[in-house]
Amino acid sequence: MKKKVGFIGLGIMGKPMAMNLLKAGFNLVVFSRSKRPVEDLVKEKALSANSPKEVAERSEVLITMLPDSPEVQEVILGKDGVIQGIKPGSVVIDMSSINPLVTQEIAKVLKEKEVKMLDAPVSGGESGAVQGTLAIMVGGEEKVFNDCMEIFKAMGKNIVHVGEIGAGGFVKLVNQIIVALNIAAVGEAFTLGVKAGLDPQVIYQAIRGGLAGSSVLETKAPMIFGRNFKPGFKIRLHHKDLKNALSTAKDLGVPLPLSSLVQQFLISLMTDGRGDEDHSALATFFEKMARVEIKSIT
Repeated sequence: MKKKVGFIGLGIMGKPMAMNLLKAGFNLVVFSRSKRPVEDLVKEKALSANSPKEVAERSEVLITMLPDSPEVQEVILGKDGVIQGIKPGSVVIDMSSINPLVTQEIAKVLKEKEVKMLDAPVSGGESGAVQGTLAIMVGGEEKVFNDCMEIFKAMGKNIVHVGEIGAGGFVKLVNQIIVALNIAAVGEAFTLGVKAGLDPQVIYQAIRGGLAGSSVLETKAPMIFGRNFKPGFKIRLHHKDLKNALSTAKDLGVPLPLSSLVQQFLISLMTDGRGDEDHSALATFFEKMARVEIKSIT
């Protein structure tokens, strides 16, 4: 018999993830501050709750998918939070991208209530959430991870247990650094090519099969060429992830000079009012300086 699952946080990523759990046959209880996604999921047979506490009372496994560390702390540990209603033996899976040191502190508090916790941030953007093909990096006890595998399989394809609690968050920070720096490199390089009078589509075809080829290039270059910055993953959220990476690195004594530089580019774009655009719009930071636009000539 499938576990009773609660889901809190129904944004760009959370709503399709919750929808895939429903499609997989899970009994789902949902809560979000925004009413519309709750109403949409209720139409698909989900049940609604009035608070995180109520979701916890009605769930065996509870998933959170929230913007950042303060929101996760408030929803799990705050007034009318998860901790107020959760039963011993339950599992909390935080799939948000937050500071892993905060995750570890939350897990300690939940442990006092005899509640297990997994941190399981994801990669793949909105399209991966919709298609159920997310990469999921999971930290926590391996037995708990195995017990929740059916839930993870409803939302993702590449599901890897990466270590103890907090390890998922650390791996996600590694992922986000690599993605941000890749997008910045694509933007800077193609700006040079366009300024030299070349067609970016021709450059793309020439380099995609070589060492410069990457998932970032395949996914983001066509968006840049098409001036399509509809968010699959917002600039302001990637800025948040780099902020968490830099904060965690400071605590661990690890210098991140390139990440720090790219974070400044993201801040500049946010100041220009572009924080809700897709992170592929990072390329426009370089375009603006060079006074060109990366789009196909033909």
